Amino acid sequence: MFKLLQVSIRVIREAYKPDGFNIGFNIGRVAGAGYDGHIHLHVVPRWNGDTNFMPIIGDVKVVSEGIDETYKRLRPLFLKELL
Repeated sequence: MFKLLQVSIRVIREAYKPDGFNIGFNIGRVAGAGYDGHIHLHVVPRWNGDTNFMPIIGDVKVVSEGIDETYKRLRPLFLKELL
């Protein structure tokens, strides 16, 4: 997971030029991971002056790009890193 985290940070940094990141792990059902024994992580790019991280984990998000556009932007960069 940490290798993929490092790759994700490099890719997002190249694609979006954020000033920093919030990284958070969800471990187990009560932590929001869905079911016992599951772990996943969130990689949230941050820019100076953007909104607080708390609205993001509170399910209030500002989306300035559609998921298809994000996929098209990130996929080639992930392929370059992983292949």
